[in-house]
Parts: sequence; C-alpha cells; structure tokens
Amino acid sequence: MTLWVLGLNHQTAPIDLRERASFDAGSLPAALTDLRGLPQVNEIALLSTCNRTELYAVAETDQVLADWLGRQAEGLDSYLYRHRDDQAVRHLFRVATGLDSLVLGEPQILGQVKEAWTLARQHGALGSRLDRLFQQSFAVAKRVRTDTRVGSNPVSVASTAVRLAQNAFARLADSTVLLVGAGETIELAARHLSEGRVRRLLVANRTLAHAQELASRHGGYALPLDELERHLAEADVVFSATASREPVIRHDQVAAALAARRHKPMLLFDLAVPRDIDPRVAELRDAYLYTVDDLERAVEDNRNRRREAAEAAEAIIDLQVARYIETVQASGRQAPLLRLRAHGDAAREDVLAKARQQLANGRDPAEVMDFLAHTLTNRLLHPPTAALREAAHSGDAELVRAAERMFPAQAPYSHPTPDDDADPAPKA
Repeated sequence: MTLWVLGLNHQTAPIDLRERASFDAGSLPAALTDLRGLPQVNEIALLSTCNRTELYAVAETDQVLADWLGRQAEGLDSYLYRHRDDQAVRHLFRVATGLDSLVLGEPQILGQVKEAWTLARQHGALGSRLDRLFQQSFAVAKRVRTDTRVGSNPVSVASTAVRLAQNAFARLADSTVLLVGAGETIELAARHLSEGRVRRLLVANRTLAHAQELASRHGGYALPLDELERHLAEADVVFSATASREPVIRHDQVAAALAARRHKPMLLFDLAVPRDIDPRVAELRDAYLYTVDDLERAVEDNRNRRREAAEAAEAIIDLQVARYIETVQASGRQAPLLRLRAHGDAAREDVLAKARQQLANGRDPAEVMDFLAHTLTNRLLHPPTAALREAAHSGDAELVRAAERMFPAQAPYSHPTPDDDADPAPKA
C-alpha cells in the first residue's frame, strides 16, 4: 500500500474551480463515508479549506482517488497535484507549518489540519499509518514555529485584507465596516479592526446569537443576515466569509447600496470559498472587490520578508521527513519479530493452560512436565522448520543462510542472560 496526497490549491487552480471542489462542514462526513467505500483504499482523510482541497490516503493506486475528485468538479484532473510516500509526507509537513499557504506561515491552517484528522478518526477512516503521520505533522509544525521566525507576528488572509483596506482605501477611524459571517476568519478580521480603532463595526450573521457574541467582544453591532441589504449602504468596507454555497451579497444589492451612497466608493473583501459576493460586483463603478486570489499579490511582500525563515523551516522539514521515513522503515523491519514473539506467547499460554488442566485432573506432575516441554517445543519449532524445509526444496539459499547465522553448527546451548532479549531464568 502506498501513501498518497492528491489535491488542488491556490497555486494550481483558479477560485471558480476550487469552490466547486470544496466541502463545507455539513458535507464532509458524507464525503468521508463515500471515500471509505472506495476500492483499494485502506485509510483516508479529507482536508478542505478556502485555499485547498486534498485527499490523504493509504491506497493501492491514486487513480481511484483522482476519479472521485473528478466527480466533484468537472475538468479537475489537469489541476491536480499528486505526491506519494516521502513526497506526500513532505507535503503534509509543509501544509501544517504554513509553508504551502497563500500567506506564508499563516497559523489557521494547523487548526484546519487537526480538524481534518479529528473528523477522519471519528468516522473510522484512519489507520495507524495516517494517524501517525498527522500526529507527526503537528509536532513538526510546533518545532518549526519554535525554532524559526515563520510563526512570529503571524499573518492571515484576514489581517492582510485589513491592512490593505487601511493602507490603500480609508482610515479605519473614519470608516464603517460590515462583517458578514461569524467564523474564525471574520473573528480574526474583527480583532484586527478593533485594534485599528475602526469607527463603527457591524456584524451580520445567519444565526443572530453568534453575531451578538462576536460584536460584543469587539465593540460592534449585531444584525441578522436578512437585514444585510438594509444596512449595506452604511458600509465603507465589507468583509465576508460564510459557509454558504451560494452568494450572500448579490450584484443588485451592491448596486442599490452604491446609489444610496451617491457612489461613494465601497471596498469589498470576499474571503470565502465558495465565494460570498457575486463576482459581477467587480464590474460596478465605485465598487472594489477583492477575492482570496487577489490577495496573492498583496502578500508578496510578506513572503519576501519571511523567505529566510522559510528556508530554515524547509531545512527542519527535510530532516523530519528523513527521520519519519526511517522510523516507518524500522517499524516494518520489526514486524516479523513482533509476529514471532506473538506466536511464541500464544503457544505458551495455550500449552500452559492445558498443562494446568492436566495437573488439576490429578495427572502425574512429571508426565505433565514432559507434555508441556514436548508440546511447546513442537509448537515453537513447527513454523520455522516447515519454512526451512520448503526453502531447501525451492533453493531459497538466502533463508537457509539466515538460519545458519541464527543457529551456528554445533553451537553449545547456553541459558539466556539478563541482557538477552528474553525473560531472565527464574531463581530457584
């Protein structure tokens, strides 16, 4: 079985394709159930964020995974990247540390990777291999953020958008800002806006109680989503990030709001995938619409400043990938030994139970000891004896030579010492 990563992100696919291939919280469980049923797939996890949709799998082939993704969005195949084994390990480590993000080092992605891992575990989609890999990625991310400056002064898409609004459009102290949604991205935007001393903050959300909670933390005013159209004209800047599959801000609503504002400019940031704001809004005079893809250019300066830290982080990841692969390979080499010990333990327990039963039935102890020794010896030696006999017939010289190294000719028997890989002989 091979370790695979298949997916698409902001570097390989345009936003319209990413939004068709994305999964919201409500659709993830059904998607995982569907993935678990794919043939030749032993383990699976699904990571879906505003900038990426990725499958992590232990499977015979990657084609069944590509076919499944292709059914989610037509024309996807040419945009997919595919990584296997050590390159798949490296990819997850880079994703978890924020090195593969739109904003280099952004901290939210680690939480999203942990959520994907948790959901896969809850639905029984993980086995030991993927489980170990994801947990190792968390440790690597922590190491990178501790040992490099990638995690210092963390930058998110939300903070980048707030900084762009402040530097290129209007002073926050003179602006009314409307936040649509109440999730993590909007929470981050609200925090940065509050720190920037925004004049007035409105928070609209489908669940009013969530809007009220967020507004109360940042000195804003809450309103239900169905009142958004009525208050849209008040907003100088709009940030939207909901989990809606359809736009929550329509072209006609923005057009009406601009008319009510007498065409005073409005800046809109659509931080959601799928998009929250009708793309045709960008065609309106005095409306300035930015999507997460547009922010790619705005964060280039951030990448340049963090390039040195990123190089140090890549070096750490190279080392951790090598160590992970070594650990996995060592575990594989231990498997025959573990099976041998398990066979010996099972044989001992079975024969010992029968010997005890014979003693309880009054059989002579000397006869029981003979039975125990003879039966246990046969049980332990039968599998290697049968394998060596077959090797001699088939000409498997490698196995015969291995047996000769383990049991040299005429080697005297010695009792195990406390340093041997065996229990010490009991004291008399």
